[in-house]
Amino acid sequence: MKILVVCGNGLGSSFIVEMNVKTILKELGIEAEVTHTDLTTSKSENADYYLGAADLIENIEDGKRKLIKLNNIMDKKELREALESNLKEV
Repeated sequence: MKILVVCGNGLGSSFIVEMNVKTILKELGIEAEVTHTDLTTSKSENADYYLGAADLIENIEDGKRKLIKLNNIMDKKELREALESNLKEV
């Protein structure tokens, strides 16, 4: 499974969220490849899940991609809940 963390520039904030995602997945016992990128590049990247701020990630919505939308990307509790609810079938 691949999770792509998306932010506007693909730099600092998405790297922090990537690290948080990896920590939470490890705690949940879920294995996944987690990387980060900018919005433009994410449109051509293949992943099982695309994770990012709701207002930003809606720009790559195409009806096929599985999006995990966050209101506050730095809120670890919201991130954990979003991962748990979206990855429950894993």
